Amino acid sequence: MLKNKIVLITGASQGIGKAIALKLASLNASIALNDISIQEENLKKTKEEIEKNGGIAEYFFADVSKFNETEQMAKDIETKFGRIDILVNNAGITKDRTFAKMTLEEWQRVIDINLNGIFNCTKAALPSIILNQGNIISISSFSGERGNFGQTNYTAAKAGIIGFTKSLSKEVGKLGVRVNAIAPGFIESKMADATPEEIKIMVKKLTSLGRFGKPEEIANVVAFLASDNASFITGAVIDVTGGLSL
Repeated sequence: MLKNKIVLITGASQGIGKAIALKLASLNASIALNDISIQEENLKKTKEEIEKNGGIAEYFFADVSKFNETEQMAKDIETKFGRIDILVNNAGITKDRTFAKMTLEEWQRVIDINLNGIFNCTKAALPSIILNQGNIISISSFSGERGNFGQTNYTAAKAGIIGFTKSLSKEVGKLGVRVNAIAPGFIESKMADATPEEIKIMVKKLTSLGRFGKPEEIANVVAFLASDNASFITGAVIDVTGGLSL
């Protein structure tokens, strides 16, 4: 389905990013795994898992909040694989606190990685993506559409991704490039593990399916959007929330 496609996935060492990498590799894409250097062991494990199943993968270090690092990463990927066809903007962090208590550092770091990181990676990869009429998929969040208590920084960044996606899709559609976003609800992850138990109970009650999602369920939607099966979809934000958004 994605044979001969070169895919860059940011934040690919664990969680949703890793699940996306494994899924797209299973569809015969060659995977460029990205994360910061302290995640090397996890990146190495993901690369080995892909290769064990007959796939092709390599990992590349870059802090997505730093443009010079993302620019160099894009060059290194093009040297290794020849091009970038698909970009999956997945890297993200949380630093939750009510706005009244939020520090400037907590605001800035989340914006730098979750939103500025989208600009940096897309800017660096876009020339190759345009040349190959590829596509861009960014991971937003349910909170970017509806807001979330104690997450003004995270919500602002994720809402920004939605606006970015819609605007960029209008600019590059005529060049044959598709740009879409996914808005997950609560997904099983280390991030979700850190959520207080009473919040988890409340979220499950508000979710129609009565459970958290799995990283693989996000990866399945990425695989669809990355494929020719989604050839007439651009500027879309697909909710994958189990009904939490209703």
